[in-house]
Amino acid sequence: MPQLKFAIYALMLEIGAWSGPAFLGSRSDAVLAWYLGVHLLASLALSVFAATLLPHDGAQKRLPRFLLMAAVSYALPVVGFIGVCAAATWLRHYRSNVAPDSFEAVQLPEFDPHQRPQAAFRQSGLRSFLGNPTVPADARVGAMVALQYVSGRVSSPLLRGVLSDANEDIRLLAYGMLDNKEKGINRAIDAALRQLRAAEESADETAELDAAERLSDLYWELVYQELALGDLRDYAIRESLAYCDRVLARRSANAPLNLRRGRLLHALGRSEEAATAYRQALDLGLPATRVLPYQAEIHYVRREFAAVHRIMTELAQWRSLPRLQPVIDCWSKR
Repeated sequence: MPQLKFAIYALMLEIGAWSGPAFLGSRSDAVLAWYLGVHLLASLALSVFAATLLPHDGAQKRLPRFLLMAAVSYALPVVGFIGVCAAATWLRHYRSNVAPDSFEAVQLPEFDPHQRPQAAFRQSGLRSFLGNPTVPADARVGAMVALQYVSGRVSSPLLRGVLSDANEDIRLLAYGMLDNKEKGINRAIDAALRQLRAAEESADETAELDAAERLSDLYWELVYQELALGDLRDYAIRESLAYCDRVLARRSANAPLNLRRGRLLHALGRSEEAATAYRQALDLGLPATRVLPYQAEIHYVRREFAAVHRIMTELAQWRSLPRLQPVIDCWSKR
């Protein structure tokens, strides 16, 4: 074995280093030089032998270990030689090889719908983060860029909140992101209007109603994402309502569109008509959890608190409304 050869070399050289004075028979400097030179060669040979016994961890770790063993063996005659041999042998044969823990399959946790309320806290935390002037601008810009992957309903209010920020880069980025969202919806509106005109010219009723419903959806998105404010918001609501009525005039059994119509009327302050649209949506089979909160809001505005309590008690039977749960708990315990 190659390493055994170096071990024999080291042993013979070390014996030769100690036997030199006996053969030379003097105590001159030449004898000392002989010992130091031969002992150095023995230490190097021993280090080569010991290095081959140790685990291979790469060249970067091998050289420092080689130099350390050579220095110990050279600086401590006999003791260092024996110590290096013992340490290398122990590390080679007696040290327990601890294998890395193998990966274990972990069962996925069950989906918990009640984890969803945490999103509200994250949104509040992000609002505070973006509005905190002590946070570095680069970090705030990074958080704003990440908002492009968040729904417009969440991201638009957050971006609008930093339009008055003292940092010009942040203001410009927020304005640009909001403007891009609005322009994207407006381009879709223009395309839907062209489709509507083409359907009207070809007398294709199905395509006409589909285009009108698409337009109602797009104008509602401007309102829902809070991209339209003030007079522009009122205009978007009226346009969405007009196209919604146009579709319902021929497709009255569309439950989601009846709910949409109720919300639009509700936003315009026409609560009586909104209540009728909500009832129509329920009659057409829309889940009660999607309609009852809006009905409760109408009753609350009318100060019909008994009706609000009744609706909230009914909503308490469902546990799939985590965002409304605090309101439901408050009213159902009255």
